Amino acid sequence: MLLAIDVGNTNSKFVVFDGDRIVAAWRLRTESKRTSDEYAAWVTQLMHLQGFDPRSIKGAILASVVPAVNTHLRRLCENYFHAKLLIVGEPDCNLGIKVLIDRPAEAGADRLVGVIAGHTKYGGPLITIDFGSATTFDLADKDGNFIGGVFAPGVELTIEAFYLMTARLPRIRVEKPAHVIGKNTVANMQSGIFWGYVGLIESLIRRIREEYGEPMKVIATGGLASVFKDEIGLFDFIEPDLMSLGLLEIWRRNSR
Repeated sequence: MLLAIDVGNTNSKFVVFDGDRIVAAWRLRTESKRTSDEYAAWVTQLMHLQGFDPRSIKGAILASVVPAVNTHLRRLCENYFHAKLLIVGEPDCNLGIKVLIDRPAEAGADRLVGVIAGHTKYGGPLITIDFGSATTFDLADKDGNFIGGVFAPGVELTIEAFYLMTARLPRIRVEKPAHVIGKNTVANMQSGIFWGYVGLIESLIRRIREEYGEPMKVIATGGLASVFKDEIGLFDFIEPDLMSLGLLEIWRRNSR
């Protein structure tokens, strides 16, 4: 079995693969000071609750945008699973693609994993859209090489800024409002957030395709992808496990 760990700015996802099949998945709030022993107490207990032995883990791979957690997770894998941790972005991790941007070292591990997963499953050229702390648009050419992308503030980040930077606006949930024209404060905010992001996503997809000059598939991932899918109509696929599938593919490329 393979343990695939995806560390984001807000949450970390731990997934266990048995071959191609995801047999367990758990989320934990990302905390840079959490120790390897704390991780172990949490994850091994969950493994036992799901009915399998932590000793069945034979390999581990990590993609992280929070470097401070990497050492703790390496110790977790070495001390509790007796498995070497393969870390995306380190010299011994072969991605099997070219990073065709001005400064390849700036490409985040999550972005590279996403395009690898998208290209492996759906082919290219493609755009992957990840609705996380930031809303990221990442591009791969027909050969799967990473060729750049676009960052926009995440939906939840925008909502939090509304709440923190104003005196009277409440914290709201992301949902489609009944009308574009709101009749109260919450409806006004929901309309601006929801329809504003629909416009942002539609415009960026259209402009990216026009600039690239070829048809491009669009694969969306992240918790909010399903919120926008019916209105946008430009997602070819929604893949909730995109990052995990990318980590599995990178593990296989390195195992070969």
